[in-house]
Amino acid sequence: MGKIRILYVASEIAPFLQTSSVGSFTRQISEAMQERGMEIRILAPRFGTINERRNKLHEVVRLSGINISIGDDEKPLVIKVASIPNSKLQVYFIDNEDYFSRKAVFYDEQQNFFQDNDERAIFFCKGVLETVRKLGWSPNIIHCHDWMTSIIPLYIRSTYHHDPVFRNTKTIFSLYNTAFPHLFSANLIEKIKTNDITSEILEPLTSLDYEGFIKLGLKYADLSILSTCLHEQEDMKTRINAYAQIHNLNYLSLEQNENPAEVLYNLYHELQSVPVA
Repeated sequence: MGKIRILYVASEIAPFLQTSSVGSFTRQISEAMQERGMEIRILAPRFGTINERRNKLHEVVRLSGINISIGDDEKPLVIKVASIPNSKLQVYFIDNEDYFSRKAVFYDEQQNFFQDNDERAIFFCKGVLETVRKLGWSPNIIHCHDWMTSIIPLYIRSTYHHDPVFRNTKTIFSLYNTAFPHLFSANLIEKIKTNDITSEILEPLTSLDYEGFIKLGLKYADLSILSTCLHEQEDMKTRINAYAQIHNLNYLSLEQNENPAEVLYNLYHELQSVPVA
């Protein structure tokens, strides 16, 4: 058996961007798994707060140029790449002028949540999968970090299910303490729907909020993980637990005294050995 191939998809990764524990944890785990002999790829959004010159980002022309559909619109996909300092890891960045050129992440200067953050998430998730297809690199596991990546498990179960690149791919969805109170517009469902994705499949998103995205990831991932930063969020943990039990979903909670690298290393081996349904 060859190396296990892990694709990490995250809303941020240190040192390029870190607004929450997502950025540091994704880097930590990526490096730990590479040191343990796994083959790693990382994809993240190229938010405008990331300084391209300082971080030595450059466009990967052979991967750019795809148009990504968002509802009835199409947006061009640009791929950039940079190396993590003192590491052999590279990060591929999903970019688009309309969605990621602004010098902010999810909020403007007045702390207003961007109205198009849903479209940015959809574009990012589709862009990730199209980029991996172009790379021709088949991941055994896609480990998705934070709400912005929560659509990917659904896409792997539906639109990309029969794609040769993803035929044997499993998904993991990690939850963090990154909740927001914003309600998205009613056309969120229509923006995500495709010939393979119906309104019924998107039922978890009918609440049009953060929790809807979380439930979507929970429902369609092969395994979900509650990060240690959620231990103090009892209300959220209770709702997640209730939803998981109702739908008989597979999830676990990382404990404060556990070594996350060891836990995930073992989980990756266990999960990739289970046949795809």
